[in-house]
Amino acid sequence: MRSLFLLFSLLTLSGCSHMANDNWTGQDKAQHFLGSAMLSAAGNEYFQHQGVNRDRSAMLGVMFSLSLGASKELWDSRPEGSGWSWKDFAWDVAGATTGYAVWQLAQH
Repeated sequence: MRSLFLLFSLLTLSGCSHMANDNWTGQDKAQHFLGSAMLSAAGNEYFQHQGVNRDRSAMLGVMFSLSLGASKELWDSRPEGSGWSWKDFAWDVAGATTGYAVWQLAQH
């Protein structure tokens, strides 16, 4: 929970140089969703194979996926980038939670 608070604080207080003016739909949104889902599921599986318990590996897999999504948005927020997109990040969150759910279902 502390890590989530720190990530949220970093994102809200980072002072991004500019914001993206994008839509909620599009090919890049599908890529954010699918990429985050795959990274979350892969992270879950990786951490479980490293001997981490099931609950902790699930948390680490989701945080792994979201940290990469946030890093990508920070990269985009550079002056020469396309701008920070909360819509892209929302699709990252949706994908990461879907990847977690699919991974959990595959474990049964």
